[in-house]
Amino acid sequence: MKDLGVDSYRFSISWPRILPNGTISGGINQEGIDFYNNVIDELVANGIKPFVTMLHFDTPQALEDKYGSFLNRSIVDDFKDYSELLFKTYGDRVKYWITVNEPFVVALGYDLGKGAPGRCSLPPPFGPCAAGNSSTEPYIVGHHFLLAHATAARLYKDNFQAQQGGQIGLAVVGEFMEPYSDSPDDIAAAERYLDFLFGWHLEPLVFGDYPRTMREYVKERLPTLTEEEKNLVKGAFDFIGINYYTSRFAFKTDPVQPPHYLGDSLVKITTTKDGVPIGPKSEGSGYVYSYPQGLQKLLEFMKSKYNNPTIYITENGFPEADVANRSLDEALNDQAKINFIREHLYYIRQAMNNGVKVKGYFYWSLFDNFEWGSGYTVRFGLYFIDYNDNYKRIPKFSAKWLPAFLKGESPSIK
Repeated sequence: MKDLGVDSYRFSISWPRILPNGTISGGINQEGIDFYNNVIDELVANGIKPFVTMLHFDTPQALEDKYGSFLNRSIVDDFKDYSELLFKTYGDRVKYWITVNEPFVVALGYDLGKGAPGRCSLPPPFGPCAAGNSSTEPYIVGHHFLLAHATAARLYKDNFQAQQGGQIGLAVVGEFMEPYSDSPDDIAAAERYLDFLFGWHLEPLVFGDYPRTMREYVKERLPTLTEEEKNLVKGAFDFIGINYYTSRFAFKTDPVQPPHYLGDSLVKITTTKDGVPIGPKSEGSGYVYSYPQGLQKLLEFMKSKYNNPTIYITENGFPEADVANRSLDEALNDQAKINFIREHLYYIRQAMNNGVKVKGYFYWSLFDNFEWGSGYTVRFGLYFIDYNDNYKRIPKFSAKWLPAFLKGESPSIK
């Protein structure tokens, strides 16, 4: 990272690695504490700011077994205790905290059964799932994520921020929705989808309550914030992290049966319009279609809708295909990724010129990594990892391009 010329590194601390039983009373794993102390100290020694995520999809299994984790309000207190331990242990060196990563993605584990803990109540082709309730559980989980974030953020602001001088926020999935047509229904559908995607958690933090559209469309299934909770969550952040990879077209659709979270917005999304994709499809993923102008539109939408918050682009990445049918030289030639990064930085700059307060950008990811259901076949990294040769790290063209780009030089990537 020092050779790359970057000044910050985003990584996560694993809750069960610090607290194997999920709670302070269940015991602290000193080896885990020491491991992250070493990571943080090494970063600081090399002039790199640690940007720490406290919960990135790895809720302790012990709390899932004990009370159902985020289905139970008890998770808020246990997350508060965990966060306090992190602030006390690492806050002298860590000045940027992200409480939780992508509550929306976790909710899908209770709606479609995608991701942990794989719960749903939908018929095939969804699942297979453990017993759950797709019409209510995603909202309960999202509610407790919001309260857990706000409780930790208030704790930091009240007890640690003045002395430690850091900032705290959360990271959400950031996609932009282009209306499929100029019809009022499709225009409204595009914005409504954003309410369900990330407004679900941002609007309470800015204005003190869930989006009006969610309160109208979900009604009694959406938990109600009490006055005490509204006061807790409103203003409980210093910045918003945006994980942006792609955008979609959105159009109005009819109610679905049985009702469930992703269907409740009455919006369908698609990657194509009149047979034309929204942008070039990446080789490594059916999810990512490169649409960098969507990031500018998203940032300016957030400026307008959420009182111009401070924003960090906490993830932005381009997935390349597996190397099974390619030579190493072909795998290292990732010019498409270089173009992806450069184009997204261009549109971020355009948004900044229009008054959006973007303070940082993190590419996902430094190395090729394990990507959910795709395993090790999808490659996001600036560095190629040879899984057949002791995980040898080989710089791709992008790793040679980036340092020169950051210095304003013309890079030589051969």
